[in-house]
Amino acid sequence: MARAWLGKRVAARVDRPMGSRHPEHGFVYPVNYGYLPGVIAPDGDEQDVYILGVFEPVEVFEGECIAVIHRLDDREDKLVLAPAGVAYTDDQILAMVEFQERFYQSVIERER
Repeated sequence: MARAWLGKRVAARVDRPMGSRHPEHGFVYPVNYGYLPGVIAPDGDEQDVYILGVFEPVEVFEGECIAVIHRLDDREDKLVLAPAGVAYTDDQILAMVEFQERFYQSVIERER
């Protein structure tokens, strides 16, 4: 399901802005992290997103889905959003989301 968002322009809400602390685990979010309102993911919650290429905390974001982080050991994939025209390599994406993704085995999926 998450792959259907690749290349699409989407609007996200940010519930964990850059610089905020995770409510349970205490780590700090180095990127804005949020969800797609009304889009339910396989885990039953709204679809989570990482927002890259924005270097200040935001509450809302509209941009392009440039990749999907497909977790091989979890039900929940993450969308990777960026401003239009901003591109990152797979290695750059993995480095920016390592703070959370290091706990999972995952692969980056792209439009082919």
